[in-house]
Amino acid sequence: MSVPTQEVTATSRHYVDRLFDPDPQKVLQGVIDMKNAVIGNNKQKANLIVLGAVPRLLYLLQQSSSSLELRTECAVVLGSLAMGTENNIKSLVDCHIIPALLQGLLCPDLIFIEACLRCLRTVFVSPVTPVQLLYTDPTVIPHLMSLLSRSQRTQEYITQIFSHCLNHSWCQTKTPEHQTVLFNHGAIQNIAPLLTSPSYKVRMQALKCFSVLAYENTQVSMTLVNVLVDGELLSQVFVRMMQRDQPIEMQLTAAKCLTYMCRAGAIRTDDSCIVLKTLPCLVRMCSKEHLLEERVEGAETLAYLMEPDIELQRIASTTDHLVAMLADYFKYPSSVSAITDIKRLDHDLKHAHELRQAAFKLYASLGSNDEDIRKKITETENMMDRIVSGLSESSIKVRLAAVRCLHSLSRSVQQLRTSFHDHAVWKPLMKLLQNAPDEVLVMASSTLCNLLLEFSPSKEPILESGVIELLCSLTQSDSPALRVNGIWALMNMAFQADQKVKVEIVRCLGTEQLFRLLSDPDTNVLMKTLGLLRNLLSTRPHIDQIMSSHGKQIMQAVTLILEAEHNIEVKEQTLCILANIADGNTAKELIMTNDDMLHKIKYYMGHSNVKLQLAATFCVSNLIWNEEDGSQERQDKLREMGFVDILHKLTQASDSTLSDRAKTAMQQYLA
Repeated sequence: MSVPTQEVTATSRHYVDRLFDPDPQKVLQGVIDMKNAVIGNNKQKANLIVLGAVPRLLYLLQQSSSSLELRTECAVVLGSLAMGTENNIKSLVDCHIIPALLQGLLCPDLIFIEACLRCLRTVFVSPVTPVQLLYTDPTVIPHLMSLLSRSQRTQEYITQIFSHCLNHSWCQTKTPEHQTVLFNHGAIQNIAPLLTSPSYKVRMQALKCFSVLAYENTQVSMTLVNVLVDGELLSQVFVRMMQRDQPIEMQLTAAKCLTYMCRAGAIRTDDSCIVLKTLPCLVRMCSKEHLLEERVEGAETLAYLMEPDIELQRIASTTDHLVAMLADYFKYPSSVSAITDIKRLDHDLKHAHELRQAAFKLYASLGSNDEDIRKKITETENMMDRIVSGLSESSIKVRLAAVRCLHSLSRSVQQLRTSFHDHAVWKPLMKLLQNAPDEVLVMASSTLCNLLLEFSPSKEPILESGVIELLCSLTQSDSPALRVNGIWALMNMAFQADQKVKVEIVRCLGTEQLFRLLSDPDTNVLMKTLGLLRNLLSTRPHIDQIMSSHGKQIMQAVTLILEAEHNIEVKEQTLCILANIADGNTAKELIMTNDDMLHKIKYYMGHSNVKLQLAATFCVSNLIWNEEDGSQERQDKLREMGFVDILHKLTQASDSTLSDRAKTAMQQYLA
């Protein structure tokens, strides 16, 4: 905070000195003069705070000997000081203004209560105020609920305080817990009637309250669906608030309420209030006659609404030329922009990146399932160039949204073969992977997994760019999602790869790390690691080479997994690896000389799960295959161990694939 200048200090000090006058009447006049002096004057506000006005004002506010008028004027001045900068708010919070004002709400006088609430509202609306201060004392929320009926002002301020102390977009604290506290204190019953208040401000704040209460909260959303307001279902009230003749802010917030209720599972995605009302309302918000922040909010809410639902994605993609309309988000503000208000233009230039972020998010959501929609998106003017430049923007949020969009499009075989290749998308993607925060890394590495699929033309140049080191380092991350993606990309890379690539993967990952991943607590990591091992152990020369150098450790790992408590998929994948080993020329001896392993294979041939029986039988088939050296000795050993009897039984299995596989194995004995 800046140090006050000489002349301002003198007048400011004079205001503060008057607060200490022994004559209560002079103190009151001093507070009123101070109120008039600070209105709209941030410099004066800062000076008064530096000179210690706040503790004195709070003292006077809390003194029972102070007249009501003085206490009210103190609350008004404090409210005015709070209207200044974020630094002012920090100073007020540090002086414990919140408990003092909350205490003030216990006074019966309505005018004083309203002044305290107005000041509290201003403090809580600021992002620098720790919202948990509202929840520290358990008696506060019920008391605020009881004040809702006092006046329109108490309704407006209290609902505004509630919605800001839950707001998920910048609230760093535990939103679900706070939603539950308000829910348990009857927030829904108390706030619902306010939706029909004669005051627009009250209706609007009540609506905002419901949107933040319902966000990702099934309990709240399921309750809201059955609430009646003046005999009308709440969802119908929201639908009415989305009508075109309502203010945009109201339309958007009502659409958010229905979106959140739908995503929390309280309203079906094919319900007419979603398909015919909410979705079209949100698409409408994306058109260019709306303000920047409305277009941003409309696009982000729409992206969230349809994220899990292919039908909504299809409907949205054909509504009002949405895909083309979003292209305008990148041309903003244009040189021929209709903005005549200089202040507005300045604001929009500073926030234009938010439009790009919102457009990328919406494209990502639109294209997450349907091939035709993806094609439509990539064919939109300069789309791939826009994504590529989005990947290197200074705003981390734009980079994240651009990579989400890229990831969504990379699910398409067609796009990987065409536009991804034409625009060498892998280059900026690799650059992004060098030093990004975790959430960007997760998305970027997921996209890389798709670019490394065998039919992707980007696979070769990526391999040549030294990506293996990078992916191996991801497998050591603390984040399970990054470990999965690192190993998944290596798995894709190893599929039908040259010996050189496989050797490089094993060298770079290191056997220690490979076996650490095979005992990873995360099942996804384990499954992808087994997938990698299976891809490494394919084609005979590769199998023999890798098993000759790492056979002992690999057999140990296989043993451990087959003995531990794992799901069917994990065991099946492990038995498939064993079948690959059994296909090697020299590698198969590692199984034949390991009686413990042979007993395990025998056990799984008789397992109750067909998938495991199939994999185990395939393993035996590979061990006894006729045309190979030493097949006679191997057949004899397995016959002695009772394998032939089991195979004979399996030829009668009800599953045709299993009986066929058993018959094929039996033929090796008859040949």
